[in-house]
Amino acid sequence: MTEKLAQKLALITGASRGLGAGFAEALVPDHHVVAVGRTTGALEEIDDRIKAQGGAATLAPMDITETAAMAQLCRSIFDRWGKLDLWLHTAIHAAPLAPANHIDPKDLARSMKVNVEATSQLITFVAPLLGADGHAVFFEDSGAQGKFFGAYGASKAAQIQLAHSWQAETVKTGPHVHILAPQPMPTATRARFFPGEDREALVHPKLEARRLLTELAKG
Repeated sequence: MTEKLAQKLALITGASRGLGAGFAEALVPDHHVVAVGRTTGALEEIDDRIKAQGGAATLAPMDITETAAMAQLCRSIFDRWGKLDLWLHTAIHAAPLAPANHIDPKDLARSMKVNVEATSQLITFVAPLLGADGHAVFFEDSGAQGKFFGAYGASKAAQIQLAHSWQAETVKTGPHVHILAPQPMPTATRARFFPGEDREALVHPKLEARRLLTELAKG
């Protein structure tokens, strides 16, 4: 027997830091959040902040490339709640910057595994949970262009093409697939890509999450 929630149910992949963590807090109190991330301590900190706001979360410390673990998580969501209302996919692997002719094959392979293969597998697992009325959200990165972004940029572009294809395929049937463009935020990943940048001029992830949720609500 499934558990009936008073709130909507949201799955955030990549919830432990950055924009994903911002979403986890911004969704309180309207959503119960299933927070997926690799860093247990960071997830627990988010859980504390959610509880302080009167919200609730289910923590899932795992790597999205672990197919069996993600399949079990989605099965558990179905068994417990029966469906998902919202999936926010913020998980990303950002390979070190490198010239195109000096990309480490291991960095490229990891980028493709996390950003493309895992995303494709997650779409397969999550689509039935979202059904016709749920919403799946992906995030472009306009900064992943130009010199030295070969591994990250190529894998991110492939991920977004997956999302565009799914979006076109589900126009009449659902779920609703969205591709949003976040503003630059002072994340650890951006600090690696743009060292020395004035971080005070960037938008805090929690504020950007709220802005994006407002944009999402407008359709």
